[in-house]
Amino acid sequence: MKLSVFDLHCDTALALMGEDMSQKGSLRSNRLHISLERAAAFSEYCQCFACFTTPGMGEPCGISDEEVFRREIASVEREVKANEDRIALARSASDIAENSRNGKFSAILTIEGPAGFGFDPGRLEELYARGFRISTLGWNEKNVLSGSNVTGGGLTDLGREYVREAQRLGMLVDVSHLSDEGFWDIMDMTTAPVIATHSDSRTVCDVSRNLTDEMFRAICRTDGVAGINMYTNFIGKDGTVDSVCDHIFHFLDLDPSAAHIALGGDLDGCDSIPAGMTGIDGYAQIAQRLSQRGLDEKTIHMIFWDNALGVMKRCCI
Repeated sequence: MKLSVFDLHCDTALALMGEDMSQKGSLRSNRLHISLERAAAFSEYCQCFACFTTPGMGEPCGISDEEVFRREIASVEREVKANEDRIALARSASDIAENSRNGKFSAILTIEGPAGFGFDPGRLEELYARGFRISTLGWNEKNVLSGSNVTGGGLTDLGREYVREAQRLGMLVDVSHLSDEGFWDIMDMTTAPVIATHSDSRTVCDVSRNLTDEMFRAICRTDGVAGINMYTNFIGKDGTVDSVCDHIFHFLDLDPSAAHIALGGDLDGCDSIPAGMTGIDGYAQIAQRLSQRGLDEKTIHMIFWDNALGVMKRCCI
């Protein structure tokens, strides 16, 4: 089975810049988890590239958070242009379909932490026009929008304004990294599908970055999705491919329709992934193991492609 893979989260944009945030690595060929060479095994491929900022992260390199954000955007846009024979930017499900028809992979820009533009909801419209289609409200810090899974604390008034503006534009709100209180604050006000781009099951692995059963059910009720994270700290147990499958099967117990489970590997953003996996091409091992454990090909295709594409269709015009 040749896979179609839609991955909702990676940190490759930052990884391509190197530790000094100035190097220019190649998306085509590299030693990272994600490269176009690795993705060549897929029949279709769509990758969401997070542009990550948290307050003060540029200080060691003597640059502002906004400059870090600018360089990450440039990193993705530069590499897409340099490899335009293999990949193109996408802003909608129709763009992804068009790229696939033309034999190209798709790249989507996403926001992981709005520190790079001052947490300003007034900047979302220009970023939407630039191509951004998903946004968290922060990373592991408490900020002017909300608390995090580390700090606790719910949405502020500015955080609510941020959610309203993102959803008005058609930008998906991502609850990965959010506090439990912030999560439920969003659920109380949402008017659109809500997603967790890279979060596993807290029942299977009890860490605050994962979703409780009640949270996952709430995401399902909004017609959103949860992207399965490959970071072994969030997978638990032995950190194996089977452990990843355990999270998927647990979510399937909660959602027999299988319509709200996707992939969000957190690749190039974590230092430990399941044993035997070296990068995105390892998704084939997960698909194979799911099949061995009784999951049919249609459901695997839903998890690996259809569900993420579907939430794009519902939200991102």
